[in-house]
Amino acid sequence: MLKIIIPIVVICMAIKLKAQPKTDSLMLHIFDHTESIVAKRVLQNPANYRLQIIYTEIDRDKKNLPCFKNFYFNYDPESYFNPASMVKMPLAFLSLEKLNQLQQPGLNKYTRMQFDSNYIGQKPLIKDSTSENGFPSIANFIKRAFLISENDPYNRMYQFMGQEAINTRLHQKGYEKIRITRQFMGFDEEQNRHTNPIKFMKDDGELIFLQTSAYNKAHFDFSKQFLLGKGYLNKKDSLINEPFDFTKHNYIPLEDFQQILQSVLFPLSVPKKQRFDLQKNDRDFLLKYLSQYPSETNYPKYNDSIFYNSYVKFFFHDSTHQMPQKIRVFNKVGWAYGFLTDVSYVIDVKNNIEFMLAATIYVNQDEILNDDKYEYETIGLPLLHEVGNLVYKYDLKRERKYQPDLSAFKLKYETRNPTDKRTTIKEVDN
Repeated sequence: MLKIIIPIVVICMAIKLKAQPKTDSLMLHIFDHTESIVAKRVLQNPANYRLQIIYTEIDRDKKNLPCFKNFYFNYDPESYFNPASMVKMPLAFLSLEKLNQLQQPGLNKYTRMQFDSNYIGQKPLIKDSTSENGFPSIANFIKRAFLISENDPYNRMYQFMGQEAINTRLHQKGYEKIRITRQFMGFDEEQNRHTNPIKFMKDDGELIFLQTSAYNKAHFDFSKQFLLGKGYLNKKDSLINEPFDFTKHNYIPLEDFQQILQSVLFPLSVPKKQRFDLQKNDRDFLLKYLSQYPSETNYPKYNDSIFYNSYVKFFFHDSTHQMPQKIRVFNKVGWAYGFLTDVSYVIDVKNNIEFMLAATIYVNQDEILNDDKYEYETIGLPLLHEVGNLVYKYDLKRERKYQPDLSAFKLKYETRNPTDKRTTIKEVDN
């Protein structure tokens, strides 16, 4: 009887044990070449920095069809990281999908919008001085969310989609662990369940479509707690000596972000249910603003000495603040609470290479949340830059049976109008 019971007990104990983070030998080989003191310290102690990295090799066949293979470093989908502005990416894709599925004549991403309010804390929005016509639109929200990662565009796309639809649609696409529950407005759980009434109008003010306010009655499973740090500052800047609770914050595993970006860049590479319902002009628009620099953009007109070319390109973020001319990066980044995250597709048009790279790191040595004392500049960004550099050098040298045709990603970008005397935008909430 004991011979039967003991194996069962051992099996049960094994099930309860947390799975070990996944690390592939290739990643160890790549990172073994670093000469950066910061990178060596972090890469040798990844758990201390909650570091996770996914490198995706892309190989083409003779018909130029891509094949993807992921390699992992300390990857653990159960390890929480705060996605921060990363959530703007799926919201942008979902917003364009919803516009297409509404099938309303005259309704598209450029259509003028007006946000009303009917619940505590909601803010109306009638005009947008950063857009070419002076009014809000999904197109301009996406530009602002991608170019320098502004926050209010995310809130507005969240309000357009509605909390329930956001999560339902992403779960239907196979991203079942995703939970997007919060706007960036300091709202409580109940406030985030309510969304504003929205009008879409013609240029003369005639109503095209009215979306009434919505309320999400669906239940979220918050049974798994995510506690971090040893203390935090509350809204009154008082120190609370207990871990910060991320349990009800937004949550998306890193590989889901990688797959979401891949599904838009290479829709045929993922199952049909995973794809977003986008028109060709939608996808072209997304590719442009995932990769265009603020210095190339007329509307919004950002100050490019503040919002420099590598501002939201963490894997190429160095002291020059410039991007290599041969490189284009299609990506989204996020930073908050000491977390830095970047999910990118990188092409080198001179050497004809391509790869995807995703990483997140936590830099908060004092373990106090909300004190704005994070080591972004001294540890986080240098580490991500070194990871990008090491992976790029490896991918540059690796053998490919067929060279990729990257013409689909060699886009025509804007140039600043030299006669435009408008004041540049120097301050944003991001």
